[in-house]
Amino acid sequence: MASRLLSSRSFLSLVNKRQWTSRGLATAKNLLPTFRTSVLPNGFTVATEENPASQTATVGVWIDAGSRAENPQNNGAAHFLEHMAFKGTKTRSQRDLELQIENMGGHLNAYTSREQTVYYAKAFKSDVPKAVEILSDILQNSTLKPGAIERERDVILREQEEVDKIMEEVVFDHLHATAFRNESLGLTILGPKENIESLSQTDLANYIKTNYTGERMILVGAGAVDHDLLVQLAQSHFGQLPTVASAQTSKSATKQPKFTGSTVRFSDQNANLAHIAVAVEGASWTSPDYYPLLVMQSIIGSWDRTMGATGHLESGLSSVMHKHQLANSFMSFNTSYKDTGLWGIYLVSENRDRLDDVLLAVQNEWVRLSTAVTVNEIERAKQQLKAGLLLGLDGSTPIAEDIGRQLLTAGSRQSPKQVEEAVSRVTAEDISRVAKEYLQYKKAAVIGIGPVDGMGDYNKLTGRTP
Repeated sequence: MASRLLSSRSFLSLVNKRQWTSRGLATAKNLLPTFRTSVLPNGFTVATEENPASQTATVGVWIDAGSRAENPQNNGAAHFLEHMAFKGTKTRSQRDLELQIENMGGHLNAYTSREQTVYYAKAFKSDVPKAVEILSDILQNSTLKPGAIERERDVILREQEEVDKIMEEVVFDHLHATAFRNESLGLTILGPKENIESLSQTDLANYIKTNYTGERMILVGAGAVDHDLLVQLAQSHFGQLPTVASAQTSKSATKQPKFTGSTVRFSDQNANLAHIAVAVEGASWTSPDYYPLLVMQSIIGSWDRTMGATGHLESGLSSVMHKHQLANSFMSFNTSYKDTGLWGIYLVSENRDRLDDVLLAVQNEWVRLSTAVTVNEIERAKQQLKAGLLLGLDGSTPIAEDIGRQLLTAGSRQSPKQVEEAVSRVTAEDISRVAKEYLQYKKAAVIGIGPVDGMGDYNKLTGRTP
């Protein structure tokens, strides 16, 4: 019995060790990132993921307005404003803005998408209040001087010329225009050349007045941020924004765009490569079918002929393309929006005489998803998908982007753990059901650019339309 008794010194040592371990666990728990949201009286949202272990932060304003909030007359305004935001405010010249950001050792950036416009800053923890104030200034007090507008036209026109040289960008712009014909979601982000040359100070000011409202804006902070401080800063700098501009511009007034299935060709027989995109209507960010469609995309994946046919079954699309030399490359995609989406494939081929065979191979692979895809394929695709989704959240800026996008499109945020669990729950039955629902007997939007005279109508070629 004596050998089992602890001396008083040993007992005290054990107690101290347990206390130290408990404190260590508490400290570790306190260092975990925490997500919080608050909403100001005018509808302006503040969302943060605080990481006490970080010394730098990303703070930005996510706006529920991009080219989709435009019309054919002002298409390009959101992107134009992105350029104008750094050209001076009522209290700061362009030079002042540049110097203040440089003196902070910070980084200021912006981008425009079809559904969102984003302005964000990367800064040290101590400079977060200054960064928020600068963001507030450029969003609410930009002077939009006519001279600066004229100078920026040339910059945007040159940008458009560069984008027009990137075939993938060109194909996807045409794909959206075809899939969402006569809908604002089908408009390009940069806008047509004639709009870039004609947008006025009034056009830009009206876009701000219509869309930069409390209900449509979120201040996001990630990393070395304090939620309560950001709420105070938001109230101070954004609290006077109107809730909405009008009932017509409220988020609840947005209508779902109509998807159109058709085949459109832009023939250039002198080109060496045919660029083809085929898409059916996909799912929104919040659809229960979102993750099964992502897994389906991952199953098909992407391929380049320099890779051979590695990693796929004999019936897999890459093997077919490789064996019969039908295409140079392909990339499966799943593009989601707040109420719709595009799910499909983008292919590049130099085999201009066998483009119908290319499309039939795609159709056969899509049918296989609902009839013969294996459990091993699904599990491998799920692992690859989880790796891509979760490894992409490395750093405060991608975390801030994830928060902003989710809150604008879904009104809430799924944590990385919840995302991982959602992907893991996808079953073979889900894949079969969703593939049948979205791919079989559905008309597709098809774009062909280059030597595509020999490409038939996909919707007639497959014989799978209603």
